[in-house]
Amino acid sequence: MHVLHSDQASASSVSIDSVSEAGPSSLTLDKPGHSNGFINGNGFTVSKPNNATNGSPSMGNGMSKHSSSIARVSLPGTTLYNDPYVDREEFVRLVIQSLRDIGYIESAATLQAESGYALEAPEVTDFRQYVLSADWANAESLLSQLAVEDEEALWEAHFLIGRQKYLELLEARNTTVALQVLRNELAPLSANPEQLHALSSLIMCSDADDLRRHFIPSTTMIPPRRFAALLTQSRHYQRERCIYHNAPMNSASFSLFSDHHCDREGFPRVTTTILDVHTDEVWNVAWSHDGLRLASASKDKTAIIWRIGSDVEPSSRECVVEFTLREHPFAVGALAWSLDDSILATSADNLILLWDTKTGKCMHTVNSHSETVSALVWLPDGSGFMSASLDRKISSWDMDGNPRDDWTGVPIRVTDMAVSPDMKRLVTVGMGYIATPTIADEAVSRGISREPTPPTTSNGNGAAMNGARSLDNRMIVYDLKTKAIELLLPTEGELTSVKISDDSQFALINHAPDELQLLDLNEGRLTRKFTGQRQGHHVIRSCFGGIDGNFVLSGSEDRNVYVWHRDTGVLLEVLPGHGMGSVNSVAWNPRNERNVCVLLG
Repeated sequence: MHVLHSDQASASSVSIDSVSEAGPSSLTLDKPGHSNGFINGNGFTVSKPNNATNGSPSMGNGMSKHSSSIARVSLPGTTLYNDPYVDREEFVRLVIQSLRDIGYIESAATLQAESGYALEAPEVTDFRQYVLSADWANAESLLSQLAVEDEEALWEAHFLIGRQKYLELLEARNTTVALQVLRNELAPLSANPEQLHALSSLIMCSDADDLRRHFIPSTTMIPPRRFAALLTQSRHYQRERCIYHNAPMNSASFSLFSDHHCDREGFPRVTTTILDVHTDEVWNVAWSHDGLRLASASKDKTAIIWRIGSDVEPSSRECVVEFTLREHPFAVGALAWSLDDSILATSADNLILLWDTKTGKCMHTVNSHSETVSALVWLPDGSGFMSASLDRKISSWDMDGNPRDDWTGVPIRVTDMAVSPDMKRLVTVGMGYIATPTIADEAVSRGISREPTPPTTSNGNGAAMNGARSLDNRMIVYDLKTKAIELLLPTEGELTSVKISDDSQFALINHAPDELQLLDLNEGRLTRKFTGQRQGHHVIRSCFGGIDGNFVLSGSEDRNVYVWHRDTGVLLEVLPGHGMGSVNSVAWNPRNERNVCVLLG
């Protein structure tokens, strides 16, 4: 909006009340007795004399005229540069708002006078002050001047003003007058009895900004910190477009002077260390939460805790065996670190072993499952862990391995499971259950199915992979608290691994043959498929990677590791150099400052 000028407009000038410190936090509102008020559209609160009117010399942006002269600049056209999509007035008003937000008040005043554009009209300032001072009658009378023209919107705006009046009366413990407002002013404006009932039970509310956000046009009252919001949107857009993005969101990696770009050379693509101690195949790997240790599980009936040194120079990084956990009677399939990394849980056939990671001693052995334990997951709150088995039972335990609860009658033979970081969901994958006679334990090897099946090829987790597909393979999403099934998704191929993103939104599932699937848990739908890797006979595990979880990584039966961009599905890298066997498991270090990816097969 333009500032109204007199004949001496070209010589007009503005000034501002002195401010001792930069930034909105240094400006306060003189408003005793009312806490549910509006804040200024530029991000700080306004102080205005109670007798101020539309005719007062105070301008709508809180500035007043002073004696120094600033000439107004007249420019041709109405757009910024030659860009037909950016209105010059909108741009300048956002700059004025931003200058005031960060404390450059005189500069904002100068730009306003020089451009002829006011941040907001006097009516906006008056309206805000009327609401802050609880002058509801004048606030309602100004609505028509604030471009609230839609009849339904105007009706709701009146309701919101009445609601704010009601809430502030409740805050002031003036219950009698508040109830009069509810009955005489709000009830005629609302056709929703439940809404009125909810208001009658409220003590206080801080939703006063609803009126400004939803009903007063943004061209009239600019949303707070709008320029900063646009810059944030730009950063997010650039991050999404950067397929190798692996840098923190800070001023060092995002500059206003250039577009953000992460170089491919910064991605960990080169094998720097080979850990060659296990005497048989490695089936699983897991990083400690502090990123300093790595646990590996092997068919050789051992688990190893590795101490991984600093990666100042990755090629010379020290990686040593801290403990070799040898007391497993069978091959080791699953691993899980406690939240504080003091305990490592491992599985060997139907047994669960808890290890003290400071001493390497076995603390406790759990013998509760009747078939192979295929998954161990430590709860995100650190209170205990959960186990899942081919015996169709899911169990929860405390930190010492004492039983808490059993989920019996699970409709699948669970091959893997994961708990969402927000502890709202449990996601399981597995095979449909068919009751058949069991076979001898000595048949247990890498393929340790306890049912007679068609010819199989062994896997890395203790559950045999059928050569034939079955419609009985399923993914099941449970409500962790109630155990209710939220989603049951049948599939035609084997499901061997599941991981959940750090924001609890996505589940990443390995699906044979040759596919990964990304499921949106909030919407209950498949959002993306990742293809290229090879999986048909073995259990292959995948993971999320990168600083924002924006990479998807998976092992493969062709001895490579595949890396995709999560949000686009683009295959970024195929990483070779993993010996002669399948790459069964991948893990991304959660703390390493250079985000080095460790891959074992």
